[in-house]
Amino acid sequence: MKYLIAGLGNFGKEYQNTRHNIGFRILDALAGASNIVFSDGRYGFVAEYKYKARSFVLLKPTTYMNLSGKAVNYWLQKEKIPVENLLVLVDDIALPFGALRLKAKGSDGGHNGLKSIIQVIGSQEYARLRFGIGNDFRPGFQADYVLSEWSKEEEKELPEKIDTCIGIIQNFGTVGIERTMNFFNTKK
Repeated sequence: MKYLIAGLGNFGKEYQNTRHNIGFRILDALAGASNIVFSDGRYGFVAEYKYKARSFVLLKPTTYMNLSGKAVNYWLQKEKIPVENLLVLVDDIALPFGALRLKAKGSDGGHNGLKSIIQVIGSQEYARLRFGIGNDFRPGFQADYVLSEWSKEEEKELPEKIDTCIGIIQNFGTVGIERTMNFFNTKK
């Protein structure tokens, strides 16, 4: 079984520790813990992660957030991965900081990365893990907020939240979306 795990973000040092790049950060943590290295591939940085006889293609698109669909579609096609084996990791301002919501399908929720994926692959029928970044910004400053760095307090809590995300990725590939949602979405 092969899975595509797409962590959304923007490449470049100026975006590295921003809230919008939580998808990249989760995949970097998974790769670091597994001693695997990303290589520069078409439309993104890719790595292959093996876990319990499953193969996960980890993708950090280099198309920038608003064109993420181009990279996701390319790697789905190249690796012959069905859409039901796609999991997208994304930031969400509608959730409080650190809240995690795994969904089997859904709308873009106003997120440009998800919107691009839906447009390009022509389906909302793919899993996504939404990582809450909160919404502590003044009206009109959403872009500044999502592209800002984490607070010191948030940075302290991130490793534990990221470890939970890694567990979600592993379970997605081994026990399936429904059982993973039942376990992690109800976990306090």
